[in-house]
Amino acid sequence: MLLLLGLSTAVPHQKYTTEELIELFPCELPSSVKQNISNLGVYTRYLAVPTNFLSRSELALNDAGLDVCVEACKSVLIKLGISIEDINYFIATYDASPFLCPGLSSLLVRRLGFTPSIKHVSLQGTACTAFTRALELAEDHLANSPQDYVMICLSGINSYWFHNQVRGMKNVMGIKKIQALKNEKRRRKELRKWIATLEFFLFGDGAASMIVAREGKGPRITDIVHVTNLRKTDYLAGYTRLTILNEPFSFGFRSHLDKNIRKLGLKYTSVVLEKMFDGRLSEHEAKVKKWVVHTGSKAILDSIAENYSIKPEKLKESYEVLAEYGNLAGASLPFVLERIMQEGKLQENDQVIVLGFGWGFSGSVCSMLF
Repeated sequence: MLLLLGLSTAVPHQKYTTEELIELFPCELPSSVKQNISNLGVYTRYLAVPTNFLSRSELALNDAGLDVCVEACKSVLIKLGISIEDINYFIATYDASPFLCPGLSSLLVRRLGFTPSIKHVSLQGTACTAFTRALELAEDHLANSPQDYVMICLSGINSYWFHNQVRGMKNVMGIKKIQALKNEKRRRKELRKWIATLEFFLFGDGAASMIVAREGKGPRITDIVHVTNLRKTDYLAGYTRLTILNEPFSFGFRSHLDKNIRKLGLKYTSVVLEKMFDGRLSEHEAKVKKWVVHTGSKAILDSIAENYSIKPEKLKESYEVLAEYGNLAGASLPFVLERIMQEGKLQENDQVIVLGFGWGFSGSVCSMLF
């Protein structure tokens, strides 16, 4: 059994409202697209790099995200009153980084003050299920070294991807106009631009860090369930991949969000919850005090709440984090969990369900007892 000894989060210094970003966007947005943006449920977000980040050096770009991760990690050490020398294993999860190699853990080891020989690992590409996947790695390590402390850093620095997509964009069409286009090639192109615009306004930046162990005081992580690609091609519903540009040594990337993301999210969460509760979710739901749900968008949270008959007060922190920080990818769950813990309303043995799903395509759930 794992114990969550401490948890801290950090965000960049640059804060933008949705209205400010609309003004800074490289082209005028039609009213229908502005309504789509409003429907996301995001009102503010913090960005590790300003909207003119492309004028900055590559090193500065990388430092911007790393600084947020370092802040989160150092904060949890201070909170627990332990030193970096007490940590035996370091796990870093992330999706976006200017470096494809080395991984995030390698970039952070010396910045955090670890010895060069610290055991560490980078976990890339697990997106919104990074929280539970990292816990699984920690659990495996602690099974063999039960006296150790494991530090986990979850990076949700997304602006490396989503700001570059809209750089120099000249126009964006509303979704109804796109669907009415008869030329298939142009329709696909305009749809990509529309998706890129929504991603620009949906995602924010932040990082979280937690320390887990087998001994100590803190919430108990009692069970973890994870599934990936129930069908072999489900990953195509949401992905980011490299593309080759028409000049030497030049690469770009392409992201894709399918219209079936919400439907797949419900399917995958149903599978992991059924496994967690042995097919008796309805019997157990009343005992759950809080739900920590990935902040995909307001529509996604609404679907989860409706599908599992979750009362608003049990899910309100997920909506709050979405509104204040945007979609933080793999860092979203610890941001929600920290808010619940700071409220201090949970009592001994209260159950909290942590539910993640998204690109991969994956779904995961863990149960925590306070």
